[in-house]
Formats: sequence, C-alpha cells, structure tokens
Amino acid sequence: MSSSKPKLQILTRGCSKNRVDTEHLLAQISDSYDIYPEGELQDTYVDTVLVNTCGFIGDAKEESINTILEVVKRKNEGLVGKIMVFGCLSQRYSSELPDLIPEVDRWLGARDNDEVVKALGVAPDVSRHQSRYMPGNSSYAYLKISEGCDRRCSYCAIPFIRGAHKSVPMEKLVEEAEQLASRGVRELVIIAQDTTYYGLDLYKKRCLGELLERLAQVRGIEWLRLHYSYPADFPEDVLDIMARNPKVCRYLDIPLQHISDKVLDNMHRHVTGKWTRELIGKMREKVPGVVLRTTMIVGHPGETYKEFNELLDFVRAARFERLGAFTYSEEEGTWGARNLKDSVRPSTKRRRLDRLMEVQRGISADFNLSRIGKTEKVLVDSWYADQGVLVCRSEFESPEVDGEILVKYDVEKFGETAPDTLVGKFVYVKLAAADDYDIAADYVSLAE
Repeated sequence: MSSSKPKLQILTRGCSKNRVDTEHLLAQISDSYDIYPEGELQDTYVDTVLVNTCGFIGDAKEESINTILEVVKRKNEGLVGKIMVFGCLSQRYSSELPDLIPEVDRWLGARDNDEVVKALGVAPDVSRHQSRYMPGNSSYAYLKISEGCDRRCSYCAIPFIRGAHKSVPMEKLVEEAEQLASRGVRELVIIAQDTTYYGLDLYKKRCLGELLERLAQVRGIEWLRLHYSYPADFPEDVLDIMARNPKVCRYLDIPLQHISDKVLDNMHRHVTGKWTRELIGKMREKVPGVVLRTTMIVGHPGETYKEFNELLDFVRAARFERLGAFTYSEEEGTWGARNLKDSVRPSTKRRRLDRLMEVQRGISADFNLSRIGKTEKVLVDSWYADQGVLVCRSEFESPEVDGEILVKYDVEKFGETAPDTLVGKFVYVKLAAADDYDIAADYVSLAE
C-alpha cells in the first residue's frame, strides 16, 4: 500500500455474526483508510488496529484477550499507532478492561457500529448500512437477520451483551442480498442469535418462512442455509418451504444443548426431552433427506452420569449428521452463575466431551460413507493450486463448521476447464472416498 491514506487492520474474533459486523463497519470507512486484510498482524507500521472481540465463553474471551495483548506488544515495538477494541468482550467488561489494558486507546461496545465509525473520524453513511466490505471473490456470505436475543437461557450472557431482539426489516435484507449476489455470492447463510424469532418485533408474527421465500427470489442466489434456529416455538412453515423450494438447502442448524428434562429445566430452554424428540422426528418426516446440525453442552450444573448417558443415547438414536459440543462455562452475570453450583469437575467435563464427540465421529463417518458413489451438485469455494485441489461443499455442508468435499485436479476429467475459473460456480462431482468429516470426489462436469 503506497497511498497517503492512513493504514488500518481489523482482527475479528468469535462467531460469523461478528464477521458480518466487521464487513458492515469496513464498508463505511473503506474510502478513508487503506485496509489490510484479516489474518496475521502486519510487519510494517499500521496507523490503527481494530479488534472485534468475542465475550461468549471462556475460551473465546481468552482468544480475544490474547489478540489484544499481541497488538499491544506491536504498539510497544512501534509498529502500531492506535488500538481500538469493540464487540462483545468490551461491551461486557467496559468498566474493567480500560484499567487492565491501558495501552488500548479506545474501548467501544457491541451494539452500534456507527459509534466505531465516528471514533475512526468518519461520518456514518446511512446509504451504506447494508453494504459489506468483502475484498476478493467469495462463493458464500453470512446474512445477519437480527441482533440481540429475548431468550433467557440460564448459561448465556448474550442478552445482556447484545441487548433485546431486533429484526432487520425484510426490504433491507433483500437489498443486502441483492448487493451480495451482484458480487458473485451464490449462497447466503442465514444467521442471528435466534433466527426463529425473526419478525416478531417488527411484524408481530414469526416471518422467517416469508423471509426465506423473498430471499429465494433474489437473482443469483442459489442456496439459502439456515443456522441458529431455537427449538422452542419453531415455525413449522419453514419446513414446508425447505421441502418444496430447491433454493432452501435441506440443512438446518438447531442448537438443542441437551435432552435431559432436568438439565433442560436448569438451562431455562422451555422445552422437554419428549418435545425435542418429536420435533426432530417431524423435521425428518417433513423434509426427507434433511441434514441436521446441533450443538450440545456437557457438564452443565445438574448433569450427573445419568443425564449424560441419556444425552449419549439420544445422540446415538437421533443420528445428527453434524454435531458440535462444548463444556459448560460459568459466565458471571448469568442466572446460572448466580443460582446454580458449577458442580461438575473440569476433568469430568472434558471426558464427557471426548466421549460425546467419539460417538459423533462414528455417526458423521457413517453419513459420509453412505454417500460414496453418488453424484452431487457442489459449490466450489476455493482452489489451492499448490495442492491441486478444489475445495467444495454440497447443500449438506455449511462453510467453516462442517467437513469439505475435496476434488483433485485431473487433466483428463477437467479437459480445457481451468480449475481456478470454477471458484464460485456449481459443479457435479462423484463422491469417491470419505473419512469422519471430509470427502474426496472426482470432477464430473459443470452444473450451469
């Protein structure tokens, strides 16, 4: 970079929702700064480093703190001018962090990107609120349809970090989707703290299904993928739309957290194990072939070996194609931290997590092996020339959290098609071999 504009780098930590915040923020300031890409800190001088932080659970908080300290080290070495920190961590610990890390020049919260824009000396531009800074080409993008959460799960700090649920108006989301499609994005991953709550504040009803149908009409968008669907009061019209609309992936991320009535009650999830089992059955019945992804918490207060074994039995029976899990982390300020004793030892939590993921690895491997020999339509995300591999996904793999379909370059199969020109396009591949999470496949032809 050789222009006279000040140099800026942003480091985003945490979930995909934070990434969307970063992209909206950078769209506001891109005319005023030279922006270095995410990744490693630069070895040359940078005027301002922004850190977008996560404050959800212990590991995420630690990662954000370590990132800030690394930037502080660079500042002390004369490689960074100013440090600005925003996002969930600085929102949650706004009174403590300035004294703990005084080298940071400005601490800002998580609820208003415009305040960060102003702190960078730029006047917020309302016309750019739906714009995203996404240098290069990307086959997919995350679309955040709401902010905040009205749920009160006993273990979760998100409501008092991000505030009450606030839906983005439908017309603004369609506008954002159109902008993304014009840049070559083919898949939208729908995200929020709780996607099933969408519309209640604006339209006085759940409108997730209607939103999916509106987004499916955006020219250029071929896949819509739904994440973070809260199980209580799940809008069943979404299943009907998923079953009939080919643009809505037969894929659903629905964090269940547990199956034991005792643990679910302690978690304030407002569902029972029986209700959960019936919902999963309904999903598989209404959407044949649907791939379900869920998240579980092990070691929550009240979870004895009995409740944990009930969870294991449920996972074995439900056979979630995708499953992630983490150990319970007592978060100050939550109802659970105030009212429940964190009675499960850390070593026990870790053993339970390992056992659960061992069961899941077998289920995931079985699912992958069941697809060997089939020809599937996949989206090409990237081309690694040094490895000679196309990295792809079918409608059954979500970016960054699931496995990948890897296609080795074979000149006899590709013919005159240069593999790098396939990035962002749909192709047909034949699945050839699989491990627990990834699949090897052979290129067949273009799908468009």
